[in-house]
Amino acid sequence: MLQYDDSAAAFVALSFVTIYIVPSWYNILNKFKVALFSSDEEIGAISRTTAEKEKAAKLKKTSKGLKTLNSPWFLANLVITIILTALFVWLLMSVQSDGEVNSFDPFHILDVDSGADMKEIKKAYKKMSLKFHPDKNPNNPQAEATFMMVAKAYEALTDPTAKENYEKYGNPDGKQSLAVSIGLPEFLLNVDNRNFVLLSYLIIMVGLIPMAVWSYYSNSSKFGEKDVMYDSYAWFHHNLNEHILIKSLPEVLSGSAEFRERNMTKTAEGKQEIGKILVKTKPHMQKPNFQHPVVLKGNVLLHAFLTRQTDVLSEASQEDLNFMLRYSSSLIDAMISVCKHQESLSAALNCIKFGQYVAQGMWLKDSELLQLPHFTADEVAHATKGKNGVKTIKDYVALDNNSKKGLADFSDAQKEDIFKTCKLLPDVTIESKVFVDDDEDDKVYEGDLCTVLVTVTRNNLEDGEKAGLVHAPRFPFPKREAWWVALGTTQGKIISIDKVTSPNKVVEHKIKFLAPKTGTYEFELHVLSNAYVGFDFKDTVELKTLDASVLPEYKIHPDDAELDDEPTLFEEMMNANIEDDSDSDEEDSDSDDESEEEGIRELTAAERKKQELLNARKKAASAAGDDSDSDDDSDVEEVHAD
Repeated sequence: MLQYDDSAAAFVALSFVTIYIVPSWYNILNKFKVALFSSDEEIGAISRTTAEKEKAAKLKKTSKGLKTLNSPWFLANLVITIILTALFVWLLMSVQSDGEVNSFDPFHILDVDSGADMKEIKKAYKKMSLKFHPDKNPNNPQAEATFMMVAKAYEALTDPTAKENYEKYGNPDGKQSLAVSIGLPEFLLNVDNRNFVLLSYLIIMVGLIPMAVWSYYSNSSKFGEKDVMYDSYAWFHHNLNEHILIKSLPEVLSGSAEFRERNMTKTAEGKQEIGKILVKTKPHMQKPNFQHPVVLKGNVLLHAFLTRQTDVLSEASQEDLNFMLRYSSSLIDAMISVCKHQESLSAALNCIKFGQYVAQGMWLKDSELLQLPHFTADEVAHATKGKNGVKTIKDYVALDNNSKKGLADFSDAQKEDIFKTCKLLPDVTIESKVFVDDDEDDKVYEGDLCTVLVTVTRNNLEDGEKAGLVHAPRFPFPKREAWWVALGTTQGKIISIDKVTSPNKVVEHKIKFLAPKTGTYEFELHVLSNAYVGFDFKDTVELKTLDASVLPEYKIHPDDAELDDEPTLFEEMMNANIEDDSDSDEEDSDSDDESEEEGIRELTAAERKKQELLNARKKAASAAGDDSDSDDDSDVEEVHAD
């Protein structure tokens, strides 16, 4: 009979513990590696200019060192993993010392030496049989199992046949095909542990496992694409439309579900601080549509960042602002995806531009030149006025270093920062082309699958060089350079909008769509940076579609035409079922059916098969709503006429 086996239970426990500790240690060691041995480039803590030094220092402080591992979840997992590792070592030593999974050993069962004589064996058997006899241990399955094993062990050492089987096959019953035991510890069968076992089973199966499943499901069901909460998507759908303006987007972002718990002001001091900041930022804010404390606080903090007034924030408010900025990139991407779903091109472009302002820490009325380090309103006024004055960042970057204005009050190190930044800023060339794949000419006909090939060339990179991190010293987190490519109609409807993240010098992006009806069309092509202001590109894509009826008629090859007459796999299966049914009907028919009325000719096997095929096709066509029933009927009639 099957028995509980401590040794097998150890193997089972080892398996389950290993399933947890191996990936857990892998994750823990990776976190230690990042915290202690990661390079500055890997965590984005690079300082190409002196303006980035403060940002790099803060990133090193928050992303490197053992203090970065001081999170409750990490510490709890570390403690659990250490405990389970100690259990793993103990189980491994236990398995090694105990040997194989429970095998039949009569000497071990009777607790005698392997060289014991018959007298000693009988004495041990008598002692153990009295101890574990079922009459002395009622309602004790473990004692009953032990009693049977003792009897079996005694038989193996005293009965000649059983002893011979044991010596030859290791079992008194002879050769065994498979030895099976239950991989659970024997103490579970002990009557004294019954209540404990039942209670443990109840807690684990009815309490812990359902709670873990519910917790995982309730948390995971809150998040959609890009790890953005579904409530945030619902909020964006409610507030974003084709008439949304950039100045209204900070309030939309502030209402994201990710911020609602964090931005709930609970103290009077916090409310007073938000009121004071509101006084400073109100001239730059759109009139709020929502007065909810969470939305209002987030809106005020974002405007303090965008208008570069973060020096008035307390340490707690600065942490709340950084929390919002940490998730701002993914949330703005989600806002753009909502605009794409609504097919609103203007709203999507405004969301992209809002992301540029957030990355550079500037706002609508600010000059593009404020993206340069050390520049203030005074330097901007000097650089934009007079001879060689420029108003856009692209024109300023294009100037020779000696012709750049606004540098008179800067030190040599500050000037060098500006020159470095000008090299880091994008210098791209955008090219577009419309074509049809595998087409013999350059013409586009109605219904063709058109491709708009957009080529982005980074002129400021050498061959083989990759685009690095965005120069955004005011944004507290590293940000990769990317480009949004959008194609829309002149009426403001989105055809395609995608984020191109490739860091290569030359990047190609394909937009595919079906050619519209015959006519001449103009589409708007927009290429926008995800982080820099003033480098957007807009072009018009012209498309002329011709009438597809002027194309030469496509002639089917005779061999391909014959394939249409062959039965499909579905029809062959239907025919097989029909033949089976007809065969069974013929077997069950009486002898009286053999004498049919005169004048009705029995169809041959070939004719019957052909008619069954036509019937099957007719049924399939009628089920699919085919309009060619009349043709099938005429064919059926011709078969009967034959």
